Order: sequence, then structure tokens, then C-alpha cells
Amino acid sequence: MGALRPGEVAACTRCGHVLRRRRRRSLQVVAALSATALLLLLVAATFPLLTFRLTGQETQTSLLHLPVAFEDQDMPLLAVAVLATTLLAPLARVGLTLGVLLGLRTHLSRATLVYMARLRDRLAPWAMIEVFLLGMFVAYTRLAALAEVQVGLGLYALGALMLVTVAADVWLDEHTMWDAIGRREAARGLAPAPSRKPPFTLLHQPPIGCDECGLVHQGSEGLACARCSSPLRRRKPQMVARTWALLATAAVLYIPANVYPVMTVIRLARGHPSTILGGVQELIEYRMWPLAALVFVASVLVPVLKLCGLGLLLVLTQRRSPARLVDRTRLFRLVDFVGRWSMIDVFMLAVLTALVRMGVIGSVTPGWGAVAFGSVVVCTMLAALSFDPRVAWDVSEEEAPAPTPARVSVAAVPA
Repeated sequence: MGALRPGEVAACTRCGHVLRRRRRRSLQVVAALSATALLLLLVAATFPLLTFRLTGQETQTSLLHLPVAFEDQDMPLLAVAVLATTLLAPLARVGLTLGVLLGLRTHLSRATLVYMARLRDRLAPWAMIEVFLLGMFVAYTRLAALAEVQVGLGLYALGALMLVTVAADVWLDEHTMWDAIGRREAARGLAPAPSRKPPFTLLHQPPIGCDECGLVHQGSEGLACARCSSPLRRRKPQMVARTWALLATAAVLYIPANVYPVMTVIRLARGHPSTILGGVQELIEYRMWPLAALVFVASVLVPVLKLCGLGLLLVLTQRRSPARLVDRTRLFRLVDFVGRWSMIDVFMLAVLTALVRMGVIGSVTPGWGAVAFGSVVVCTMLAALSFDPRVAWDVSEEEAPAPTPARVSVAAVPA
């Protein structure tokens, strides 16, 4: 396949997945969007998200206050999870994106650029601004039924941040970014150019792609990538064992996540613990049907889908079944995509715990069920990251060589 021109798309001929979408001025546009996202994140972390008023008392919360509220309730695991996914990971990812793009125009070393680009990619699943906003919506709806709730500047900034980061992710052509790193170092004589011919002994070996930067090599497993120096691997090592271990851990933790209470709500000195299903039932009693459906899907159906879906994929892969490979690949993408959205319940609980803290008048206390549920979400996400859907396609590759990716012309993307 030749080099893509701006406006063209490279798609896999077997499953139809888009491999690359070439855009004009991708790096310049993403640099401007990243700088904007950094400013919006600082505003969102500084100014209040919501203001809660009940019986003459008022409380406010911001991104920085949410993990502190969990820490005050002796829930350090939840505090770390909320801090990492709502502030540290988004801040690091935006900062690393901006650092790489600015570093391409400076004398930043190749090793630093490569490390920043690799770390940025690995942080992508853990930056959950859009999931947090949905959790904020659920919390706002529940609080508005009890007392007065006012939206602060921080929440508006967070909404704008989500739009900007989504635009940056859509516009960024990561292959162009990695090509820029390789070209700059090759031009300075500090790294081999990606187009350098492999030794004669490697010419007849099947091509292997780098898991980090995507560069395709004509070489063998274990060699260093010519662009990012990562070790080349045809498949993820010990994929089946690692995925089964994480999946089994998530399945075991899912039991206490549904048995133990996730929170205790006290209003006017009266209250009782509530489980995940109990919270859904409470929303139904308040006739909040859409909200009850949202919480049920995110907190009950999605974890079950992840556990059953990954389990099915593992069983079929171990049996080396060639059946419905395209559908299995699509199922994996669905499981991988929806996994992070189960954090809605944890984020909702963080907002309620930080805002409703007025003693016997009104308070929300997190329970150990929330810790178990958060652990289920993390374990299933790690299981999806450790699973390698390419192993299932190896059965078909033994019968016939895999076709080369196809290049499909589309309308040019405006500059």
C-alpha cells in the first residue's frame, strides 16, 4: 500500500476496521485543540462544579474536592480511582500530546518524544471526562429532586473540555505524528529511517507490526522497532492466561459489588443502605424512568456483557474456532468500548458524597460495595486490554495468507 494522501482512508479488507484516516494539518490543529483543552481543564479543576443548598446550608464541590471526600470517608481506593480518571489521566494525556507536538519543533531528544507518545497512548482508556459528565448528570438529577442545585463554571468548562478532547482525538492522525518523529530523527542522522531495507535473512519472514507506533517491519519477533525501539511482538504474550485471570477476578468481585451496599443516604436523621439494584428501584419509585434505565444498563447490564462477552471470546479462541470471526471482532470492540462507562456509578457517588455532607439533615456515605464495583470495572478494562483478537484470526491465516489493507478514497477533509 502506498502513502495515503489527505482525505484518504485505509481499511482492513477482512473486518472493515479503519486502520488510518489521513487528515490535512492534523498536527497543527491538534496542537491548538490541546492547548485549549489544557486551559479548560485548569478552569474545571479550580471553579465549582455544583452548588447544593438544603435547609439554609450550602456546599460546593470541584474536581479537586471529589477524591478528598472519599478520603474523608476512609475510602482511599475510590479516592485514587476518581483522582486518576478525572484529573491526573486527562491532564497527563493533554499535556503529553502538547509536549510531543511542541517537541517536534524543538531539540527534544528522540527517546523523550517516543516515551511521551507511548505513555499518551496508554493513558487513553483511563481519561474518563465524558463518563464523569454522565455521572454528574445522574447525580444532578437525583439532587434536584431533593433540594436546590446550581451549576457552576467548572461544569461548563468540563463540558467544553469534553468536546475539545473528542475533536482532538478525531482529528489526530497518530501515524502522522509517529512519522514526524521518525523523519526528524532520520534527517538528523540519529535514527534509522523507517524505509530502510531489512537484512537479506529477514526478507522472507512475514511482516510484523509494532504494537506501540504501528510501523510494519519485515523482520522477526524480539527485534527493536526502527522508529520507537519497542520490542516487536506478533501477539500479546500469555494473552489467554492473563485475560482469564483478570476476568475471573472481576467475576468474583461482582458478587460483593451487588450484595454489599454502595452507599447510605441519610435525610432528616432517617436512611438506610442501598445496593446497586436498590438504587435503581429507588429511581423507579421516584418515577425517574430514563435515569433508572441508564443506571441499570451502566451498572448491571454492561458488567454482565463484559464478563460474558470476554468469556465467550476466550473459549472460542482456545478452541481455535474459525466461526464468525468478523462478528467476534466487533463484539470485542463493543466490550472494549463500553467497559469504562460502568464508572458512572462511582462518579455519581463521588459527587453525592462531596455535596451531601450535612450530618443528620442530609448526608451520603459510600459503602464497600462501591469499592468492589470499582474494582470490577478496572479488572474488566484490564482484561479487555490484555485480550488480543488477532489470535482468533490466526486459524484462518494458517489456511490462506492475509490480504493487504485496502485504500479507500473519500472526500477530502477541509484544512
